[in-house]
Amino acid sequence: MSKELLTRNFLKQFLIPSCIVGALGFPALHAQGNPGTPATPIQHVVVIFQENVSFDHYFGTYPKAANSTPGEPAFHAAAGSPSVNGLNTPLLMHNPNLAAPFRLTRAQAVTCDQDHGYAHEQAAFHGGLMDLFVQSVGSSSSNCDVGGYGNKIVMGYYDGNTVTAMWNYAQNFAMSDNSFGTTFGPSTPGALNLVSGQTHGATVVSGNAAGNVSAGSVIGDPRPPVALDDCTIASKTQISMSGKNVGDLLNAKGITWGWFQGGFAPSSRKADGTAVCAATHNNISGASAGTDYIPHHEPFQYYAQTANPHHLPASSIAAIGTTDQANHQYDLNDFFTALKAGKMPAVSYLKAAAYQDGHAGYSDPLDEQTFLVNTINTIMQSPFWNSTAIVISYDDSDGWYDHVMGPVVNQSGTADDNLNGPGACGTGLNSTYQGRCGYGPRLPLMVISPYARTNYVDHNVTDQSSILRFIEDNWNLGRIGDASTDAYAGSLMTFFDFAHDGGGKRLLLDPATGNPVGGDERETGDR
Repeated sequence: MSKELLTRNFLKQFLIPSCIVGALGFPALHAQGNPGTPATPIQHVVVIFQENVSFDHYFGTYPKAANSTPGEPAFHAAAGSPSVNGLNTPLLMHNPNLAAPFRLTRAQAVTCDQDHGYAHEQAAFHGGLMDLFVQSVGSSSSNCDVGGYGNKIVMGYYDGNTVTAMWNYAQNFAMSDNSFGTTFGPSTPGALNLVSGQTHGATVVSGNAAGNVSAGSVIGDPRPPVALDDCTIASKTQISMSGKNVGDLLNAKGITWGWFQGGFAPSSRKADGTAVCAATHNNISGASAGTDYIPHHEPFQYYAQTANPHHLPASSIAAIGTTDQANHQYDLNDFFTALKAGKMPAVSYLKAAAYQDGHAGYSDPLDEQTFLVNTINTIMQSPFWNSTAIVISYDDSDGWYDHVMGPVVNQSGTADDNLNGPGACGTGLNSTYQGRCGYGPRLPLMVISPYARTNYVDHNVTDQSSILRFIEDNWNLGRIGDASTDAYAGSLMTFFDFAHDGGGKRLLLDPATGNPVGGDERETGDR
């Protein structure tokens, strides 16, 4: 029996239980580069990587929406819709936290950012009791104290009257209620785990390791070094990463790919050619979200071999996805430019501009919905749709309450750990690398594809690196190695039914309401 199979069998037995973008006038489809021969009918994977949402925060009462607040889009689940491991009556009425979970309305979409530090999230879990969220990660301030809840806001959740598009996608495609952050902690660990299954290998280039790197593993939000990213924040701690990422594996096989991020294209350049990324937008509250480009959300910029330090554009539209001066790192607009030209990379990672990425504090569920729906509608109306799988995933939970503790597959015993008390995430023994305590919080995960199962909830254990594993397996890339979690990440294959293509099923939604175009979009209070 292989070591990998032994590992998987061990884990199974002994882990802790727990307005629409119109048709673009697409030309004929062209092969982009040499995408190889995929193992499935999926020739294009699009990973939409969003920010800071726990599963319960968006899906805790799925598939039942309150439909109680006038002016909100209504949501009524199809008969026979599967349930999820969500916020049942005991959790809503007799929760062990200082406050019970409560519904946030669509008018309360803009909230404070919660605490989602590596150690603080572990403390909130309290060894699996899941009862210290208000004290450990709840956060509020006078300028964003929604409803007067103070720190108890961390217990708030939305339903299908606010995150309506997400619930409609769940009704028509596949989702998970048992997927987790690969480790605890904020954005950077999640982004690194998405592309490498590995947060170890960090070298501090400037600034302090404390709160950013623990035993060589990333636990905070250090920025890429100035040498690898002109638009990094020089005053923050900077790190570089060693080792491989999925870009290396894709390049080795000649598979076209790219990371496409809002605000990556320079807004100007200095006299010496250094890129300046100062583009900005306001969110629905009218507040500035800061710059569209957030450097610590761009994982490939931490690795010398996949960085585009000066944010250079592709040498041509035809070169998008191939290795040239852009080195596979692009502005988000470049994805749509390539798509319109009939050229779509085999693997595309899409990162919204800050104001639309869903991150509490500067973004929100409604701005996020606009981005998701416009993006997905556009892909569905392209000639690539019939061979595409869109994966919606998140980098971290933002600290928002979720009642499920996942299996601990990586123990750690650094001073930064706090799952089982100070300095402890399990015993920390027999772990190749420390500072990678996980799995972390439960996160939404959705697969949207003509081949995705319909109205399906997957209960198998998966994590952020399961997306990496799917890409590896679909193009026979091999594994990252060096204790990457891709070696034991749960498979996404159960989300699909490759015997049926769903007739190229599409679901075009209205980005304002999240409901189907031409469908029942009556508002609550009208019934």
